[in-house]
Amino acid sequence: MSSETRPRGLWGRARMMAEQTPPERNRYVDFLRALSILAVVVGHWLVAAPYMKDGAVVGGHLLGLLAWTQWLTWGFQVMPLFFLVGGYSNGVSWAATRRKGGSYSGWYTGRLQRLIYPVLPLFAIWTGFALTGTALGVPREVVAMAAQLALVPVWFLSVYLMVSAVVPLSHAAWRRFGWGSVAALVLGAALIDWLSIARGVPHINFANFGFVWLAVHQLGYAWEEGRFEARARPALLFVGGLAALLTLVKYGPYPVAMIGVPGSELSNSMPPTIALLALGCAQAGLALLLEPLGRRMLASLRVWTGVVLVNGMIMTLYLWHLTAFVAVMVAAWLLGGIGLHAAPGSGAWWASRPVWFALYIAVTLPLVLLFARYENKGRGADQAELPLWRLASGLLLICAGLGFTAAISIASPLGVTGVRLWLVALPFIGAALVGFGPVHRVAKRLG
Repeated sequence: MSSETRPRGLWGRARMMAEQTPPERNRYVDFLRALSILAVVVGHWLVAAPYMKDGAVVGGHLLGLLAWTQWLTWGFQVMPLFFLVGGYSNGVSWAATRRKGGSYSGWYTGRLQRLIYPVLPLFAIWTGFALTGTALGVPREVVAMAAQLALVPVWFLSVYLMVSAVVPLSHAAWRRFGWGSVAALVLGAALIDWLSIARGVPHINFANFGFVWLAVHQLGYAWEEGRFEARARPALLFVGGLAALLTLVKYGPYPVAMIGVPGSELSNSMPPTIALLALGCAQAGLALLLEPLGRRMLASLRVWTGVVLVNGMIMTLYLWHLTAFVAVMVAAWLLGGIGLHAAPGSGAWWASRPVWFALYIAVTLPLVLLFARYENKGRGADQAELPLWRLASGLLLICAGLGFTAAISIASPLGVTGVRLWLVALPFIGAALVGFGPVHRVAKRLG
């Protein structure tokens, strides 16, 4: 395509891609992916409610301040939809790889690179901020709070990478056992909850990062195979999931909120519980019930172009939206706490949300435009085969780095630098092992 005919601007390029979409592509999958991430972004911006108290900024949490808002998480906690979409997409991709005689190494390396590339600039920049802030004498607890808030979204990637890593096994289980593979995971999640909550077995609840999210991921395989074409099945999934969720919340130990709430003894998301799995089933059922309507809507080129545009930078948006939030809060604090004096949940606070959201969006957009190139760098066909030791080692280092970052922050209360440099290094070393950066060339010689 010549420079004269090449589309200009983001919308023009997205429109060109939308026009080239194969007719067999299920556009509703891409729509749900975009919808789920956008809902998470809005939810994060809403529940984080800092305010000024005695001249200092207090990190308020809307769900802890207004109990009724915890019900809103049934709509904003939509990570189950992302895993549903992931199951559909991974099922299609893995089946195609097998038909072409491709390898697991090449298939998974491509997915791993596409997800980890956009994370590295975020880590690098926040490491620089933490080092600079500590050197300038900013209180370490402030640095730690800002870094942890900005980087907390990375926990999701570590879980999703692990779920994707076992696609050959989970897909084979679906092909062999069908709905039985889903039932086994649901029973496993229930057993883990019983051992953790009723019997007090320590740390076993972390196993539900596997059982819960793999169960929803299996539903994606079912969707891809057409098991929900009869309207009765998604209706049953929706009604059954909602009934189970209401029962668990009313009669069980599970809180209403589907994300963690400060001061709550039990979180439904960290790690996930059977209540969150029930919500996932309800959301999946409702989404699949609405699929015919969604497909008709997405037949519009304008609407589909918008979905293509968002999906082209979706991971960048997810990773950087809380950095934008922190930047706006810091600016407000430096300006004497402007806009932070209204009590969270008050009429004045709610009335000011449109203004704050406009500021968040205004700061997020330049970040997305600047860093989306790293997301696009990871796109493309399956990669060349890597030795399995490199693939497995890289995956474990990346997931350990992402998980520890969300749990304890890269900022450290000790040491000269104020940064846990060993923690920052983990995802970079892992990425190098699977093909990123100059260190990759050294690893390649070793492999």
